[in-house]
Amino acid sequence: MSTEDQQTRGDIRGTARGSAPAPLSILDLAPIGAGFTPTQALAATTTLARSAEEWGYHRFWVAEHHGMPGVASSSPAVLLAHLGANTRTLRLGSGGVMLPNHAPLVVAEQFGLLEALHPGRIDLGLGRAPGTDQATARALRRGLADEGADDFPQQLAELTHFLDGDFPSGHPYSRLTAVPRSAERPPIWLLGSSGFSAQLAGRLGLPFAFAHHFSAANTVPALELYRSSFRPSAVLAEPYALIGVGAIAVPEGGREQARRLGRSAALGMLRLRQGRPGPIPTPEEAESYAYSPSEAEFVESWLGNVVLGEPGEVADGLEGLRKRTGADELMVTSHIHGHEVRHRSYGLIAEAYGLTAA
Repeated sequence: MSTEDQQTRGDIRGTARGSAPAPLSILDLAPIGAGFTPTQALAATTTLARSAEEWGYHRFWVAEHHGMPGVASSSPAVLLAHLGANTRTLRLGSGGVMLPNHAPLVVAEQFGLLEALHPGRIDLGLGRAPGTDQATARALRRGLADEGADDFPQQLAELTHFLDGDFPSGHPYSRLTAVPRSAERPPIWLLGSSGFSAQLAGRLGLPFAFAHHFSAANTVPALELYRSSFRPSAVLAEPYALIGVGAIAVPEGGREQARRLGRSAALGMLRLRQGRPGPIPTPEEAESYAYSPSEAEFVESWLGNVVLGEPGEVADGLEGLRKRTGADELMVTSHIHGHEVRHRSYGLIAEAYGLTAA
C-alpha cells in the first residue's frame, strides 16, 4: 500500500467532524466508581461508545491496566471485540496494550482477529510500561523470560513481522503464521509519557500518542523530539501525533463544580500512587477527605492539568492546548465518579467543540 493510499483511507489521520477545528477522540478505562460494579462500568462504557459514534468522535480507545479496582479494562482485546459489535463506524483501539506483558504472537493474533471482525476500524496502540505494580507485572510475564520495557524495540519488531508475515528467511519464526491475518493490518501507534517512545515512533515513521493527562510537563519536549526524529515511512509521509487530555464539562456551575467532580479522580490517583488503589471515590468522599499538605499539593497539581469548566470554557481550553502543542488530534478522557455525569461531560464537549454542528 502506498503512503498516499494509507493516508487517504484515514485509518491513521483522524477526521474532524462538524465544524470542529480538529479530530476529537475518547480514551476510556471503563472506570468503576465507589458503589458500582464492574458489570455496570462496562455497560456504561458500551453506552458511551455508542453515543461517541453518534456525537462524531473519531476514535474510542481503551487501556490495559491490572490490579486496579477502579478500572475494568484489564483486557483491551476482549473489550474492543464487544464494543465493535455494539458500534458501526467508530474507530476502536488500544490506548494501549502494554507489549512487555505479552508474547508478540499473542498480540498479533488478538488484533488480527479484531481486524477480521471489524475490518478497517481497529487501531493497535502499544505502550512499554507494565500498567501495574511490579508484583503484578511479574505474574503477567511468567514465561516471558526477563523481557520488559528495555526490550520494547525488539518486541515491537517481532510483533510487526508477525502482523505482516514477513520474517526473513532463516529466522526461528519464519514458518509461523499469526492467524487470522487480513490483507490490511491494524495501524500501529506508539504511546508514551516521555521521550523514549516519541523518538522511536519518529525513527520508525509511526503515529505517536502522548499521555499529556498525566505527564503534561513533558508534552511539548516529547512532541518536538517526535517531529525532529521523524523519518517518512510506508505508513506516514509526515508526523501525526495525538495527545490524551483530561477534560470535564458541566452544564452549569463553572470551574468549581467541574473541579468538585475532578477531585474524586485526583483522590483516586493519589491513593494509587500511595499503593492503595480502589474504586473512584465519590465527590462527597473527596470533599471530606483530610488531605495532608503534600496530598493537597498533589491534588492541585493533578487538577491543574485537567481542562474543566462549562462547555465553552472546555472547548476553548482544548483548542488552546492543541495550538500550543501542535497536536494533530485530541483524545479526551474523563475518569470521574458517576456514569451519567461522565456521559454528559463527553456529550457537552462534543457539542461545544463543534462535532455535532452541521
